[in-house]
Amino acid sequence: MIFNNIYKNRKVLITGNTGFKGSWLSTWLLKLGANVIGISKDVPTNPSMFEILKLKKKIKYYKSDIRELSKISKIIKKEKPQFIFHLAAQPIVSISHNNPIETISSNALGTANVLESLKLSNHKCTAVIITSDKVYDNIEQHRGYKEDDSIGGKDIYSGSKGAAELIIKSYYHSFFKSKTFKISIAIARAGNVIGGGDWAKDRIVSDCMKNWSNNKIVELRSPKATRPWQHVLEPLSGYLNLASKLYKDKSLHGEAFNFGPKLKQNQTVEELIKDLSKHWNLEDKNIYKIKNSLSFHEAKLLKLNSNKAFSTLKWKPNLDYKDNIRLTSEWYFDFYKTKKDMFDKTQEQILEYENLAKKNKLKWME
Repeated sequence: MIFNNIYKNRKVLITGNTGFKGSWLSTWLLKLGANVIGISKDVPTNPSMFEILKLKKKIKYYKSDIRELSKISKIIKKEKPQFIFHLAAQPIVSISHNNPIETISSNALGTANVLESLKLSNHKCTAVIITSDKVYDNIEQHRGYKEDDSIGGKDIYSGSKGAAELIIKSYYHSFFKSKTFKISIAIARAGNVIGGGDWAKDRIVSDCMKNWSNNKIVELRSPKATRPWQHVLEPLSGYLNLASKLYKDKSLHGEAFNFGPKLKQNQTVEELIKDLSKHWNLEDKNIYKIKNSLSFHEAKLLKLNSNKAFSTLKWKPNLDYKDNIRLTSEWYFDFYKTKKDMFDKTQEQILEYENLAKKNKLKWME
């Protein structure tokens, strides 16, 4: 049984459900038989995976801003979801540089509002709060960052996520650690996901797909920057696995977990887009050009250590680098070139991922 069949007929609330990760998570939970509830202030991109998959018709959707405590608290008290995945955030580093206050209020205050709403409702609920791999004080070391490494951040986005982590920790110790509360929480950290349906600003894959579909060249900020690329389904399987284990095992309450790719999947931005371009039959000269101006700090090396998730949750990444590239390219190619029903396409890729996990004998498939 996938994730012990824990989500079937259960109320699952996703904040930030209209975004890239939120749309994939909604689709997977629908496939698992969950009653999905979404909270988001808007549809963040155009095109939008949320709209392309017609998810508004398939879930219960509240258009609300997580920065408005009274509205979020009212929704959570009314719905009393058994599970919450908190994804809502301002996720773009370049936007955080141009609009730091919006980023801080969304990522720090928004997280506090979700936690405060849970405190006020105090119904039995398992919540996974998603932050970022960028919460770590990144000194660009070659060993992966572990959960007990220092929290820091040299840019506003990283700082806002680091602030959110401190807020989560303080809510846990001040309130949720007490037996009088029925709330169980855990933190999940991941980053640099790729996959079909991402059209966010300044995301390398979405920039490639938008430009290549219009026969344009992509501009690269940092072609030699190295990232732990992983398909979006990898961390989502981690979040779903974590919540299912946390539901039954209270020793995980208050813990943080990294969900990163296999160790050999740290490719440069340049390598990534060259590999993606092979599925579009493009010549190297038509792929990209270098944009030298970068007005904000951006780390060149970032790697996670996921050993805690391996040992404690029995979670492991499922895909190799070639699978990441193929699944991502196929999704966009079908969207731009074949006009296939993309909800069906997305569910097909989820099923392929599940079948591969079964073949690989991953524990969450048992």
